[in-house]
Amino acid sequence: MKKPKGNFNQILAPLLFLTPNMLIFLVFIIVPAVQGLRMSFMDWGVFKTPRFIGLDNFRELLSDYVFRITVRNTLVYSALTVVLLLTAAMILAMMLHKNSVPGERVFRAIFYIPALLSMITVGISWRFILGDEMGIINYFIRLGGGTGVRWLTDSVLAMFSVIVVSVWASAGYYMVILIAGLQAVPRELYEAAHIDGASPVKVFLRITLPLLRSTILVVMVLSTISTFKAYELISVMTKGGPGYATKFIVQQVYQAAFVEDRLGYATSMSMVLMLMTGLFTLIQFKTSGREQDYE
Repeated sequence: MKKPKGNFNQILAPLLFLTPNMLIFLVFIIVPAVQGLRMSFMDWGVFKTPRFIGLDNFRELLSDYVFRITVRNTLVYSALTVVLLLTAAMILAMMLHKNSVPGERVFRAIFYIPALLSMITVGISWRFILGDEMGIINYFIRLGGGTGVRWLTDSVLAMFSVIVVSVWASAGYYMVILIAGLQAVPRELYEAAHIDGASPVKVFLRITLPLLRSTILVVMVLSTISTFKAYELISVMTKGGPGYATKFIVQQVYQAAFVEDRLGYATSMSMVLMLMTGLFTLIQFKTSGREQDYE
């Protein structure tokens, strides 16, 4: 009688396949995170001997005016960008998932193209569009007799511009995720709702939205993490200005680490950013609730 091979097939084989990823995760995520936590308790620099100082870096953060501004800017940017990203991606997905629009696949590709570009390329391109003196938009405004708008040098407009460009660059990526979720919704539910005479708004609120809950959660988590670590686009478009209007935590980490040579202090900022990201992700998981069962 043959012995069953379930033990190997069900346990050892999956572990063997997972081992390379687990090693990569350990070497490039866990080890650097532990080392970063260690550095955050030290006065560490490239040109000085590391010295243990306990919680002094974190105490300094509490009184650091610039860091408080970067935290506020990061939260404002993240909240507005995530909401607008989810809204724009949902609208695009709803328009392009039914195969009812001529050339639908072409439109999907067009909206997805910005997600394939590097943020540096996006930032340089939009700087030429929104620039005060050489910007294309201001050129046409002046051509019509108007006064150029300070898209990137006004504190409010600079944040607005960065948010709009971030949504433009990433909406296509999240649109694809939402289209996949929409196509997984059983067609029978829509047919039953149509027979019952339900309005499009009621169908969206009672069928589409509940069944997309897990997909929306994925979009919210991924976009939140992405906005919390936004760096290239802001550095190219505004360099954190004007003043500190668009300076985020990541930019301040770079400033402290590589300009001021305060690696320990910069790492303590990174630890705070990691905790903030984890906290907001946890809140999103907790508030998402359980997906309804329609079976």
